[in-house]
Parts: sequence; structure tokens; C-alpha cells
Amino acid sequence: MPTAPAPAPHGTPQRQTARRSVDRSRLVVLVPAHDEQAALPGTLRALRRQTVRPSAVTVVADRCTDATPEVAHAFGARVLRTRDNADRKAGALNQALAALAVAPPEYVLVLDADTRIAPTFVETALAHLDSDPALGAVSGIFHGDGAHGMVERCQANEYTRYASKILTTGRVAVVTGTASVFRYQALADVAEHRGDVLPGPRGDVYDRAAVTEDSELTLALRTRGWRLVAPSDCRCSTELMPTFTTLHRQRVRWYAGMLDNLRAYGLTPVTVRYHLQQAALTLGTLTWWAMLAIMLGAALAGTFVWQAFWLAVGAVFVVERLVTVWDGGPRARWLSAAVLPELVYDTALQCAYLHAWVTHLRGRQPSWGHLAPARA
Repeated sequence: MPTAPAPAPHGTPQRQTARRSVDRSRLVVLVPAHDEQAALPGTLRALRRQTVRPSAVTVVADRCTDATPEVAHAFGARVLRTRDNADRKAGALNQALAALAVAPPEYVLVLDADTRIAPTFVETALAHLDSDPALGAVSGIFHGDGAHGMVERCQANEYTRYASKILTTGRVAVVTGTASVFRYQALADVAEHRGDVLPGPRGDVYDRAAVTEDSELTLALRTRGWRLVAPSDCRCSTELMPTFTTLHRQRVRWYAGMLDNLRAYGLTPVTVRYHLQQAALTLGTLTWWAMLAIMLGAALAGTFVWQAFWLAVGAVFVVERLVTVWDGGPRARWLSAAVLPELVYDTALQCAYLHAWVTHLRGRQPSWGHLAPARA
């Protein structure tokens, strides 16, 4: 006769340790990977640790020149090698999703090869999708993975604030490309309406012309009327940019990609909020640089003085910054309280945003680049 489990300590909830698998007819995991042999093991181990473990995991090996396919095989994953793909991640995922059309699953988890999902990620996402047929996608809430140095720690704080905003407002601005679970029917609906109400060739789930395929797919799903959520238990960790140079390249791509997407969609009931966000961000950036110029001019002219009103406004600003990173732990709080490092970081982001506008207005696509992870 089996013995009953020992009771949990007082005040500690019992956790379900037994894992069950979910059949491929219910869920298929797609992991697009380009030369990710170093990061891939951590991603696949996180899938193994799920409270509801996916039984069908496919690593989409796109133009790999390293041992990514061999690593995937070693972890029991299926490997799908892309053919003649010139459209980056969007093209790789389109090929993988086309292969699923023969026997489509209910849901598809798209997971970056450098992302680790929390143990309850899959279980939580499936519960939300099962309970709401109008729900098109469950987005992960990402945080920084192993922050080291000021640049990475500032990014980690930024991600903590972004997560706090999502959980407070309940609004998903972008279904993150790091880790999200989609209803296959919603993806098929998007593919069917490409070239009609949505940009891109008919039959493609991801728009090959989009620089930021995740934000474009978000607009496509919203345009088609699908709901989107980001539950608090769907946490994931992702890579951080180690230098201002790599950060600048990443953010120029993100910002310019969203601007390009909004130009492709125009002004619609779905995109009006996004257009207003870009207008506010542009105004805020120009205001910040104007304020810096005024302060510098006053300092050089010897007319700069401290005023109680603006010191009070600054104190409120510092408190708000501190509260919004509280969940990040002591290091996040100390960095926020120091003020100056995050001001430098925010200024760097604004430089990237202005660069993105120049890139967008000139009709150019920003460079991608590939960050080779140092840790598995």
C-alpha cells in the first residue's frame, strides 16, 4: 500500500510534483534556433521541468553552422532544418507551421532558443486557452536572465517594470516572441487573411517583411478580433544585451520594427492606441533632450539654481521608479535609488529610438546581429 505524502510545513502550500505529458495533438513546441548550441540545453531542460510536459518539441534549425541540431537530438527533440530561408525567424517559423498543417495541433508554443520558461508556464497557458475559445494567445512575461554589470542590470529593471505594468493593467501590448502559446486556429485565421485585411502573402502566419515579427503578429491577431492575455504564472527569462552597442542594435530593430508595422497597418481602431503610444514616446524623447539642453545652457551661463518645486517632482519620480522595481530584489532597488545609472540607460534608449525614426523614415531595415550566449 502506498504511503501518504508527508504534510507540508505550516503556511507552506503543497506543490504537485508529479508531471504529466500533453499529447502532440494538443500542443506542439517550436523552438526557432540559429547557432544556439550554447543556450539550447537550458531551454530544453526548462521544457522537461514543466508540470505539464510537452511531448512534441521541434527545434527549427535555421542555417545553423554549429552543433544546434545535434544538441536538440541529444535532448530528444525533433529537428526541422529550414530550406532556402531568407526571411530570418519569420521565415523559419512559417516553414515549421506549414509542416504542422497536415495534422494541426490545438495549440503551438513558440519558444526562443535562449529562453527558459517557468515550471508552470505550459500548464497555466493551457488552462487559460481551454477556458476561453476567443483567446488567441497567451503571452509570456519575461525578465532578465543572470544580469551582470550596469547595462544588463538596467535592462533587468526595465523588464521588471514592464512586467509590473502588464500585471497591473492586464493589457498585453505585444505577444512576446520569447515564449508564447497560440491557438492554432488563430494562427490559421491570420494566415488565411494575409494579403486581404492583413499585410503579407496569403498563407503565411508571420509577415516575412516585418522586422519585429512578434509585434506584427500581435497587430494581426487583434485585427482579427482574438483576445490576448499574459498571466502572472507564465514567466520566462531571456538573454540580456551585455554592452550599449548590442543594446542599441537590438532596440533600433525593435523600435523601427514597430514603426514599420504601424505604417503597414495604417490608422485603425486596433492601431490607434499604438500610434498614440508612439506619439507620446516621441514627445517624451524630444522633451528630455530639450530639458538637457536647457540645463546645460543654464549651467554654462551660471544661471542654474535648484528649486524646491522641481526637487519635489524629482523625489516623486524616484519613489515611482523604486516602487516599480521592488519585485526585482535588493540589487534592483539600490540601482533604481542611485538614479544616475538608469538616467544614462534611459538616455541611451532614447538615442536608439531617434535612430529608429531615422531608419524608418529612410525606408531602411535595421541590422539584426546575433548575440552568442556565454552561459548554457
